[in-house]
Amino acid sequence: MRFIKYSSIAFITFVILAGIAIPMVPQPQSWLEFPIIPGLEEKARNIFFHVPIAWVSVLGFIFALYYGFRYLRTKDFDYDIKSVSSAGLGMMFCILATVTGSIWAKFNWGSFWNWDPRETSIFILLLIYGAYFALRSALGQEEVRARLSAVYSILAGLTAPFFIFIMPRIVGGLHPGAKGDTAGSTPMAQLHMPPNMRFVFLIGIIGFSLLFVWLLNMRVRIARIEYQISKKEN
Repeated sequence: MRFIKYSSIAFITFVILAGIAIPMVPQPQSWLEFPIIPGLEEKARNIFFHVPIAWVSVLGFIFALYYGFRYLRTKDFDYDIKSVSSAGLGMMFCILATVTGSIWAKFNWGSFWNWDPRETSIFILLLIYGAYFALRSALGQEEVRARLSAVYSILAGLTAPFFIFIMPRIVGGLHPGAKGDTAGSTPMAQLHMPPNMRFVFLIGIIGFSLLFVWLLNMRVRIARIEYQISKKEN
């Protein structure tokens, strides 16, 4: 896991440096220059952070779904630990995606929150997984908590792709890629961007994904230790 840790840090550091340092010019002459994207200009640099973070939040929710399913099949409490750890990281990255998206919205649309369909969908996801953790905290019996949480994580995980990828595209809104958008989609959605921007963007996706795997491993190890301590105390 050390490789994942340090490679993730290296990848994300590269994205940050590239996002900040590479100039954006109307007609790029070299690989070290990004073209100006109409309507976004310098704000397009947020692509390298906001989108990978949103992607990782979906990973967290899908992992929680998978481990919840595995718990229901095996009754192995370790899968409950992995499921709740994945959901927690998904929630954290979902909050970060909301924050970075709100900052972007402030510069593009004039306010931090506009109840755009994509903003609304991510807000609903936050409510869904907030209720998930409220459910876990309300249940004292270990087996009941693990079983109900597993069922909830499966149902919630099935909604995540809809709210992230489908709903914002079938409803009209301010966000690029919404229904009726003349541009059709965001440049990063279909990777319709210059090669050097696509390279940095994909490095960001890979780096943040590896960071998620490392954080999940660390969170699961800590949760296992906490579980063993609680067993000894009881």
